[in-house]
Amino acid sequence: MDAVDVWLTIAVVQAAFGLWLVGTALLIWGERRVVAKMQTRVGPNRLGPLGVAQPLADGIKMFFKEDVTPRTADKPVYFLAPAVGALAALLMFAVVPFGGTIEVAGREVALQVWDPEIGLLWVFAMSSLGVYGIVLAGWSSGSKYPLLGGVRSSAQMISYELGMSLSFAAVFVYVGSLRVSDIVAAQQGAFATLGPLTIPAWNIIPMLPAFVIFFVTAVAETQRPPFDLPEGEGELVGGFNTEYTGAKFAMIMLGEFMNVFTFSAVMVTLFFGGPSGPAFGPGWLQAVLPTVWFVFKVAGFLFVFVWLRGTLPRFRYDRLMDLGWRVLLPVGLLWVMASGVIVVIQQTVERALLLRLAAVAVGVAIVLAGWSSGSKYPLLGGVRYTDRARAGR
Repeated sequence: MDAVDVWLTIAVVQAAFGLWLVGTALLIWGERRVVAKMQTRVGPNRLGPLGVAQPLADGIKMFFKEDVTPRTADKPVYFLAPAVGALAALLMFAVVPFGGTIEVAGREVALQVWDPEIGLLWVFAMSSLGVYGIVLAGWSSGSKYPLLGGVRSSAQMISYELGMSLSFAAVFVYVGSLRVSDIVAAQQGAFATLGPLTIPAWNIIPMLPAFVIFFVTAVAETQRPPFDLPEGEGELVGGFNTEYTGAKFAMIMLGEFMNVFTFSAVMVTLFFGGPSGPAFGPGWLQAVLPTVWFVFKVAGFLFVFVWLRGTLPRFRYDRLMDLGWRVLLPVGLLWVMASGVIVVIQQTVERALLLRLAAVAVGVAIVLAGWSSGSKYPLLGGVRYTDRARAGR
């Protein structure tokens, strides 16, 4: 590796880091604007066009606020815990390809910081590390309410990491590789051609149940509504971050949004072809378009995260556990086995028939999900029969 390769590597790292930070800042601004529109409010509109500079002003304000440390806090852990979540999200994003391959100085440069053979396993490992920041923040604060929030978070993460690992396993079985670039390459081309309509070969079609499992677990991993129980204001006085102020509190909030951006990028990479998309125009435009498609896809998932926050109420804790253990886990296990069957069928059956088989498999998975939950444990809302009996109804 000569000096040119070193500088190109540094440039790719800076580009990935810049995209990650800018995307997170725009997510903070976009969430406030979108939720304001949903609630018939104005939202931030003072600093910059449409208030786009508001996140920067909020960051400066939080940096200069008084930093109070509890006497009972374990100070080394208390100071380091807010950075753990953001660091885990950054390391997870390192293996995500955010563009295609471009030519610079006669060299082909892939817009991906790192492409290890165990890329999918790396994503899962880094997503698991994020929970330690919350648990350590709650424990090191030396207060009962942050500790309860940390305990809730650890139980929630353990419950939903199992489902996430099964969705990863299904993708691995279907693609046959843990390398992220191989997963993106496997989604090139057309899945099926139905007359004038060409369906892209994205994993979302044959792996729809795995995507649903991954999406639900990603919402739970990021503690976003309706799974934001570790931050229950009415129950835990703010949750695990109750004793944090100033810049450290801002780092915790920033880490949450960074995780949302990173998980959206991972979903795009695993199930929606990553940066793949239609290519047209001159050479320079074809080099830029993969990054444009990647940004558009990630923005779509970010909007869904915001949409969920403005739409759904917080889950009850027992419903949260039921969904993870009684629904996602058995459906994930069944779908991992079904993925192996799909791989065998795909080797002998044309894609048009495979599309119909995948649709049937999705229906079976939905039926199994409803059966595993049972009438006693409704997934969304409702009152248990035992609760009705206690209420005398």
